Amino acid sequence: MSNVWMYVLTIVLLIISAVKDKKKTKQALMKAWKTFENILPELLGIIMLVGLMLAIVNPEVVSKIIGSESGWLGVILSAVIGAITLIPGFVAFPTAALLLQNGAGYMQIAAFVSTLMMVGVITAPVEMKYFGKKLTILRNTTAFIFSFIVAYIIGRVVG
Repeated sequence: MSNVWMYVLTIVLLIISAVKDKKKTKQALMKAWKTFENILPELLGIIMLVGLMLAIVNPEVVSKIIGSESGWLGVILSAVIGAITLIPGFVAFPTAALLLQNGAGYMQIAAFVSTLMMVGVITAPVEMKYFGKKLTILRNTTAFIFSFIVAYIIGRVVG
């Protein structure tokens, strides 16, 4: 039901914007559409990849590898995968939901998502170029450690 209210609010605000300045509203909608067109192939690719993986690998396997029973080994595995994966947030959260629905544990998904968002193994060379090697390593190491704190807190609160 809250989704319906969000859509209604969005439509009302869009109408207000159009009444106030039709040209700017049209420009904003065109920019949003272009952004959507740019994001769509990546989003569909990752969703298809995750869907294919979940079709091949049954929920019992997901549960065994990164389920609640996998414990801290599953958390570490999830954190490492998240740290080396480059997925935008708008894809990461639906992916996490799919994994949870198929047997992944909350702590493991918390570690995966937090390292995915905060640790940049793939982007480290670019970061080093602008911020230096020492700061890049410090930031990534701190973020990686923090992901375990997040996982622990989520495990205590949700689990």
